[in-house]
Amino acid sequence: MLQYESQPLDRAFHALSDPSRRAMIERLSRGPASVSELAKPLPMTLSAVTQHLKVLEEAGLVRSGKEGRVRTCALDAEAMARVERWITDHKGFWEQRYDQLEAYLTQTLPTGEG
Repeated sequence: MLQYESQPLDRAFHALSDPSRRAMIERLSRGPASVSELAKPLPMTLSAVTQHLKVLEEAGLVRSGKEGRVRTCALDAEAMARVERWITDHKGFWEQRYDQLEAYLTQTLPTGEG
């Protein structure tokens, strides 16, 4: 298997483990949004949304900037690509293992039992 730097991936998967943060990521996948836009559909305070955004930023998945009084957030595409590569590589590894298991079972089981 390919080796990855575990700490950034650990932070990313921790950040993605929460459904509210995943909802924010999903919204940001359609384009940048203000904190209030991200908070609108969520059943939590603006303060809680800000705390969730901090986790996403610390994981490197989201960037934010302030223009005047509005804080706008955007998805960091490269960080999301790193997570996607890790998942894709591991999926390929396990698909290969399952194919090997299937081939082994086909060879060892008598006809009609597999």
